[in-house]
Amino acid sequence: MQTEVVCQGRRLNGSQIAWLREWIALHPEWSRKRLSRELCQQWDWRNGRGRLKDFAARSFLEKLEARKLVVLPALQLLRRHPRPKAAHLVEGSWPTEPVEAPLGQLQPLAWLQAAAGSVEAGRFAAYLGYYHYLGLRVVGENLKYLVQDRQGRDLACLLFGAAAWRAAARDKFLGWDESQKAVGLSRVANNTRFLVLPWVKVRGLASHVLSRIARRLSEDWQLKYGHPIHLLESFVDVTRFRGTCYRAANWQCVGQTRGRGRQGRDHQRMTATVKDIYLYPLHRQFRQKLLEAV
Repeated sequence: MQTEVVCQGRRLNGSQIAWLREWIALHPEWSRKRLSRELCQQWDWRNGRGRLKDFAARSFLEKLEARKLVVLPALQLLRRHPRPKAAHLVEGSWPTEPVEAPLGQLQPLAWLQAAAGSVEAGRFAAYLGYYHYLGLRVVGENLKYLVQDRQGRDLACLLFGAAAWRAAARDKFLGWDESQKAVGLSRVANNTRFLVLPWVKVRGLASHVLSRIARRLSEDWQLKYGHPIHLLESFVDVTRFRGTCYRAANWQCVGQTRGRGRQGRDHQRMTATVKDIYLYPLHRQFRQKLLEAV
């Protein structure tokens, strides 16, 4: 066994890995979800609002399993909830009349947070399910925004979630090492989905929305999770988009990914396209703020 490993910024020595193996083996009846929650309790692994970081713990355990350092119980597929079909909304159950007015005539825009179980969350899920090529996938801390015009018409959807653990160009730009990244990554939010609804044709809307969200996201994150955000990131698929709206909103392209995907259920590396990496600092001293995160 390795004497020390680093996973998601947490260092484990040989004795800690041995304890973790034995602890998992002592509870063969527990699901992966139960193991994740109990591990959070054991390590007091919580976010700024005091909530258990069970999603992070689940990812942590599965990464250790992928390295063959622990053995987790088999996925309980029969107990998993089926993927929701856009909150039971069907295409055509919302207005799709063209919106083509100048941006100034639509303002002020309204920013609705699509809270779980709300009507807005249902439409948010439906829109991404039908109109975004990646669909809807939410893991860990996140904020969902449904943007409307002054008449209450839906215009766009934005989803922010946890930052990517590995992004070489971003890490080089920030100049941090693995231990510093482990400290600061929780203060980085990833714009994982951005969708302007297909019937909305408003010049400058996309870049305006990106500029406006940068002014409020950190405060909204603080209210929901108990800590601020100091940097935004986004990954733009170069085979589909040119990133024009991000550049127009003063996001900076710092490089590209290496085209490596996430691991699938069988821990095999899935293929991925090369993506441009865009960053947007929310504070002048964002590098210092990221390293001050606790």
